[in-house]
Amino acid sequence: MKDYEVFVEDINPCGGARHAKKKLIEVQAESPEAYVKENGNFPIMETTETEDGSVIITTGDGSGNFVKYTFTE
Repeated sequence: MKDYEVFVEDINPCGGARHAKKKLIEVQAESPEAYVKENGNFPIMETTETEDGSVIITTGDGSGNFVKYTFTE
């Protein structure tokens, strides 16, 4: 298990990213993907990695609701 700091943005179609609900949490998980599969509300749509090694996972329901997770070790 690894320790991650996770920035979570909950985005809905009415408010968009500008009005997203945001929170910062600390989690222990085997991997970012494993954490999102176990704890997320929507299927994974996209996974990317930033230059500094952070992993960004975007999930969504196909109707404009998204949750974006940014994992940093």
